[in-house]
Amino acid sequence: MALTSGSVHSEAFWRTAFPGDEEIVARVVAGDTSLFEVLMRRHNTRLYRTVRSIVKDETEVEDVMQQTYVAAFGSLRQFAGTAKFSTWLMRIAINEALGRRRRALQLVPDEEAEEKEPEGPMKVVSESADPEEQASRRELASLLELAIDRLPESFRTVVMLREIEGLSTAEAADVLGVSEELVKTRLHRAKRQMRESLIQEFDAQSAKAFPFYAPRCDRVVAAVFARIQATGIHSIVPPQGVDDET
Repeated sequence: MALTSGSVHSEAFWRTAFPGDEEIVARVVAGDTSLFEVLMRRHNTRLYRTVRSIVKDETEVEDVMQQTYVAAFGSLRQFAGTAKFSTWLMRIAINEALGRRRRALQLVPDEEAEEKEPEGPMKVVSESADPEEQASRRELASLLELAIDRLPESFRTVVMLREIEGLSTAEAADVLGVSEELVKTRLHRAKRQMRESLIQEFDAQSAKAFPFYAPRCDRVVAAVFARIQATGIHSIVPPQGVDDET
């Protein structure tokens, strides 16, 4: 049974208005199952980004998230608290996402080969920005998402965990079950590939840079006519020495 409508609360509310993850887990195991909503709302964004780094179909992403939470709920008694709950939850999500992809392809991908062959979309918009600035920022975020989506899966996941979610190298290594050195190597290679991808995109899209959107055009035209009217000028007189018959 849900505690309250989540749409009226930010993720920060769910992180600060209730006890820590470990205490919530203990209370859920003890029978207060409604508190599991707190865990879901706290970790939805992080879980989405983790799954999205592996699964690109948005409908499938949500299904993987749901299955991850169901699996986690059924295994809460096994959560020993030796790792952070978020780390434990992301491991479940990664295993579920990889398992689905492997079943769909009916094979286990060669991770090292995948790293060598790139596959062929974070939106932070200030509420105070005007609509045009918001549109520009969304376009920039879309370019970044496109560059991330073009990365091999193992690189993509590291970027999601380290750069988007802000995990430390050690935390990302713990989630992925690999060494910290491998995390650093993958992140370095991922950034290099992203730079190359963004440069290519820049070359293709540079002619579209700094667009003058219609609302701005309308605003300038209206302002010019207002100023002309304010000066009392009702006809245009050519500057002296300029032939107006050209």
